[in-house]
Amino acid sequence: MKIFIMKRACKLTNTQVDGLKHVRFLQSSTKKYKRMKRMKHLSFFFLFIFIACSHSNQPKNTVMFIDKNTIQSTVSAIVKHTSFDEKIIEKGVTQVAGLWREEDGSKEEFGSFCQEHFCKNAAEKEQLFQRVAMHFETIYGHHNRMSIELLRPQHVVGYEKLTIDDFFGAYNGFSHFQEDMFQNKIAFIVALNFPFYTLEEKTKEADKWTSLEWGYARLGDVFTANVPAKILQNIQAAGAASDNYISNYNIFMGSLINNRQQHLFPKDMVLISHWGLRDELKSNYADKKQGLEKQKMIYEVMKHIIYQTVPNEVINTGKFVWNPLENKIYEDGSEVKMTAENNRRYRYLMDNFKAMQKADPYYTHYPTYIARKFEGEFEIAQKEIEQLFIQLLSSPQVKEVGNLISQRLGRKLQAFDIWYDGFKSRSEINPLELDKAVMKKYPTKEAFTADLPQILLKLGFEKEKAQFICNHIDVDASVGAGHAWGSMMRSDKAMLRTRIGEKGMDYKGYNIGVHEFGHNVEQTISLHDVPNYFLAGVPNTAFTEALAFVFQQRDLELLGIRQADKNAEYLNTLDVFWGCYEIMGVSLLDMKVWQWMYAHPDATADELKTEVIKMAKEIWNTYYAPVFGTKDEPILAIYSHMIDAPLYLSAYPLGHLIQFQLEEYLKGKNIGTEVQRIFAMGKLTPQIWMQKAVGNPLSVEPLLKATAEAVEKTK
Repeated sequence: MKIFIMKRACKLTNTQVDGLKHVRFLQSSTKKYKRMKRMKHLSFFFLFIFIACSHSNQPKNTVMFIDKNTIQSTVSAIVKHTSFDEKIIEKGVTQVAGLWREEDGSKEEFGSFCQEHFCKNAAEKEQLFQRVAMHFETIYGHHNRMSIELLRPQHVVGYEKLTIDDFFGAYNGFSHFQEDMFQNKIAFIVALNFPFYTLEEKTKEADKWTSLEWGYARLGDVFTANVPAKILQNIQAAGAASDNYISNYNIFMGSLINNRQQHLFPKDMVLISHWGLRDELKSNYADKKQGLEKQKMIYEVMKHIIYQTVPNEVINTGKFVWNPLENKIYEDGSEVKMTAENNRRYRYLMDNFKAMQKADPYYTHYPTYIARKFEGEFEIAQKEIEQLFIQLLSSPQVKEVGNLISQRLGRKLQAFDIWYDGFKSRSEINPLELDKAVMKKYPTKEAFTADLPQILLKLGFEKEKAQFICNHIDVDASVGAGHAWGSMMRSDKAMLRTRIGEKGMDYKGYNIGVHEFGHNVEQTISLHDVPNYFLAGVPNTAFTEALAFVFQQRDLELLGIRQADKNAEYLNTLDVFWGCYEIMGVSLLDMKVWQWMYAHPDATADELKTEVIKMAKEIWNTYYAPVFGTKDEPILAIYSHMIDAPLYLSAYPLGHLIQFQLEEYLKGKNIGTEVQRIFAMGKLTPQIWMQKAVGNPLSVEPLLKATAEAVEKTK
């Protein structure tokens, strides 16, 4: 599934759910634009922890109330009254036993409950499944719509800002869902008849299961642990605190000066870390006069954030003038004493770890947050992802592309050139002309809405299908950069939000809108066309990003603008490769940091800071120093997602790899036809999905091969 409805930030958007991965309540529209896209990212993540904490029967350090003898006697009794195999009976009964507490009833009541509610035959089980799906669609769908409406004043243009909106926006009508489902025994009935299967079991059975059996397995992901409310509340509190810290970490660029006392940036420029700083750094490749000096200054700011030497006095305020090169602050021309941030960034990271760790005993199959994130949420083993990333990072192509970038820049590479942005062919087109063309075509949101079916027709969709999809999408002018918010019931509509100014939609708003439209198309197909409700969605957020990127890549073509650059396809390959090279190193750091915290659970924030910086430099020295020519650069530690989106970063490069393989497969084919076929498969496991979608498992080989060719063609 796509794991959360929207995220405020950069590239691939964003999940964070340990269970209910089939549920579309948290469908994402992740993107690489602005921090605003991550709004509600963690709130929805922690909201869903209340709904389902995945893959557990009973805490390892807790004695089960239901003993083995009771389990066996219950299984023996059920065998006499059902046509199902004893193994499946035992699986369901054992899982319910792990969830059953003393307050739920006596051992005798447990046995009677299981005997009464275990389905007698396949027809009865299918009938139960369809009825549960109907009711869950009602519950999820209406709660999803309620959240959309409560957040409308915060997300959509046209509302006067009122303080009360923040309170309504934070309201979580789903917060007691898990507790309610256990109290009224629905959770036990579901777990009894639709037991949970591990990733290993799903992979083993994948070729044998029908779509209905896949639906059974996805329903089995819903109620598999019963983590105490206090632990969940602590997780939510830690996440909210770290999100608030990141959300308010702005640098007033107009207050920065160099050693010559010069202000290089516009007076009113305020950038959030790290996304805003990174995007500004990227934009300065076009500035041949002061661009390099600006980039170096931004990197100094980033290093201060990493080392926590940023003056507290300049965070989220422009009151003081700051020289980040000397790390001095001034007021009215005179230097004043500053206080360094010290280790606050790393305290939030450690607090998230400690909160997550307290839930570990309630997960028997995946007893660490690392395992729950990768095998549980991403459904790809952490080691498998790590090996994929290392394969690309260690490839000879990285030096070849690095040399090409150095030639194009006419200088030696700097550490911040991991964000080199010069491969995008659209950078050769006058941005003012692009804005003018888009505003003429889309002066209002109504004009953009009316043209959505035409966009799908240009991509090869049949007219009837294009109209059906667009009839299930509403467009709004967004307060933030934009997002896509999927529906969770077939009678509802998906939301497409992007920036639409008073003079119309500019190119940036259009580019974002096309990306989000890709999400909406996936959201609609994978809700309406899948075999059953519990297969709705895609394997994880990386897969919805893949289609959004496919749409976004064709934005100029959809405008009727032909790119003059004959090397556009090769440049795009190089851009994807270099982006993967950058974010894969960051993702490796993210994994290693969590492994270190598990190995050192009592570490202090200062110790964690030291280790994060040390590991960032080690990864840099291994995979980047041979290309860049400098050692001990800490730049990989700047990503804000490391602080407020635990272990999410790997979704970004996975999304790009999936997108690239999907793009390669779509060459010469009808995009509309293939998109409908592929995304109607629903939420299979990632590798099974890839095999059925494009005929090959997830791999870096296609990108490496294409990159080698692109280097030769663009030298």
